[in-house]
Amino acid sequence: MNSFDFYNPTHIAFGEGKIADLDKLVPAEARVLVLFGGESARRTGTLDEVTTALGERQVTLFGGIEPNPSFETLMEAVAQVREQRVDYLLAVGGGSVIDGTKFVAAASVFEGDEWEILTQGGRNIERALPFGSVLTLPATGSEMNKGAVVTRKSLKAKLPFHSNHVFPAFSILDPTKTYTLPLRQVGNGVVDAFVHVVEQYLTYPAQAPVQDRFAEGLLQTLVEIGPQTLAEPENYQVRASMMWTATLALNGLIGSGVPQDWATHMLGHELTALHNLDHAQTLAIVLPAMLRERKAAKLDKLVQYGERVWNIRDGSAEDKAEAAIAKTEAFFESLGVKTRLSDYDLGEQHIEPLIASLESHGMVKLGEHGDVTPEVCRRVLQASL
Repeated sequence: MNSFDFYNPTHIAFGEGKIADLDKLVPAEARVLVLFGGESARRTGTLDEVTTALGERQVTLFGGIEPNPSFETLMEAVAQVREQRVDYLLAVGGGSVIDGTKFVAAASVFEGDEWEILTQGGRNIERALPFGSVLTLPATGSEMNKGAVVTRKSLKAKLPFHSNHVFPAFSILDPTKTYTLPLRQVGNGVVDAFVHVVEQYLTYPAQAPVQDRFAEGLLQTLVEIGPQTLAEPENYQVRASMMWTATLALNGLIGSGVPQDWATHMLGHELTALHNLDHAQTLAIVLPAMLRERKAAKLDKLVQYGERVWNIRDGSAEDKAEAAIAKTEAFFESLGVKTRLSDYDLGEQHIEPLIASLESHGMVKLGEHGDVTPEVCRRVLQASL
């Protein structure tokens, strides 16, 4: 196990009815901007519930944050924060809204060109407005971590950033708020959480049995409850397990002290930026081919993954590794998330622009060994056709 620093200050309020806790979680004198996505937050009554819980505080709204939140939209929110002298933010939605709120929190008090927050990966963030979140779509884990991803539409660039200054002060997780989600979003959420775990687990043995067993337990849970989340949308216990698993998948715990990959995510970001695919769709396309391409380097952990998560016992190490990848691919398909570029009307002609975009963003030495080059990514995309 490697040396590490683990820090996570986010307060989690979990369970039905917890939105009422906003009255004690948000400072009484706060001037609050509530950020949300589309009209579903209003239509389902969640937005009214939130504003009611905030009581007599000064509250204004900012809606329209897109899936894969855009720099352009978020800068409109930054302008509103500055104009109205807002001093507290509240995200109501899924990972995109929370990611966007993290950017707004940092950009609103940033001195300089706000785009540099993204080009510098957040290393230049010195402070941010405090904020909390009300999670309605479990998937990204953004509700309990310090990372976010923002897309600049005009540049077709999707870039991540991280900073200890953008941990949510609190996050409210009410599983009942997921009951009305479209099944596409539910399936995407399971895939997203699953790949988050894989990126931190499927590397090489690091003598970290605690992290391995945590990761395997999360993966087994997702395999077990994934189909149920689709089939039983109002099963509270299943939705509660899904919500908590997605949070734990990326709150920093299982990745502490172990090597991490993230090549699948970086290549997936380019697919989203250029072709507007859902984040989880890009992960489902890239991961199986990425694992096959890098099978030799990941063989020991692929075998462990196959044995412990998928109960694969027969065959050689190579056989077990391939069977584990095939099981993963089939699992994504069973959730309604397709795994080939052709499923999204993308073909050979789209590969070179993706590689060029990857190179333009400096993503040329990816993976736990820094050996995932543009040429490797090209082969991965070709295998994903």
